[in-house]
Amino acid sequence: MQNKREILLVQSSLAGDVDSLTELLNEVKDSIFNLSLRMLGNIYDAEDATQEILLKIVSNLSSFKQQSRFSTWVYRIAINYLINDHKKRGFREQLTFEFMEKDLEQPLPTMVLAFDDLETAELAEELKLSCTNIMLQCLSPQDRCVFILGTMFKMNSQLASELLNITPDAYRKKLSRTRKRMGTFLTDYCGVAGGICDCKKRIPFAIKQKRLDPTQLDYSSLKRLDLAEIFQQKKNMDFLDEQTLLFETLSCYQSTFNPKLFLNELLVSKQFSDLIKEDAIYDL
Repeated sequence: MQNKREILLVQSSLAGDVDSLTELLNEVKDSIFNLSLRMLGNIYDAEDATQEILLKIVSNLSSFKQQSRFSTWVYRIAINYLINDHKKRGFREQLTFEFMEKDLEQPLPTMVLAFDDLETAELAEELKLSCTNIMLQCLSPQDRCVFILGTMFKMNSQLASELLNITPDAYRKKLSRTRKRMGTFLTDYCGVAGGICDCKKRIPFAIKQKRLDPTQLDYSSLKRLDLAEIFQQKKNMDFLDEQTLLFETLSCYQSTFNPKLFLNELLVSKQFSDLIKEDAIYDL
């Protein structure tokens, strides 16, 4: 029934029904945003990537052959964009576990926190969420995507391997290696997993380094999303090992993207007509 509904929405969208297209984009925008956030490690880059990916979905909708679920087709577009678009990764591609280890091993300056217990807890949570997403940037783009799909999106190996154009066996091996690598780092360095780092103690240092702004808590400002809304299209869940449970507990968020406003502006824009011409050239 769900697949039939998707097909009807796609057909209506291709026939020019903006409301149907808006509904399609509304259903996938949060999954795209959360995948982008984990892949790029930054809320603002993730918001930009979400819009770029949704633009690609709109401009290429006629190429959707309806031989798979619409959501599967969307994930394939998103993954291809996030792995291959170097501009969105910027300096984060240079991050390594070795760099983070040296950073976390630095002696912290002795500073008195000018915050009460509640404020300190909020700042520590913001720092943890920021650090955890940045930590993912230490993995190569493909390994990062494997880890995110398997550990955070709980996607089964058959579907994930198809999206990444590798065999299920290769996917499982990559997932096992990245979990082990991430698990070792967490155990040694992340205080949440028993390591040496303590988010509360690092607050003054993070503020001084401009990694944390007490007046602008970006993650706290996002509206949290019911995990069931992200997982509803994925029935087969992967087993999570203990070392990477930190990532399982991370919240998913609602995208601030407004599909209806986006479509109203896009369909009459020169950008859209140029994009259609560009995609037609690539198809040739």
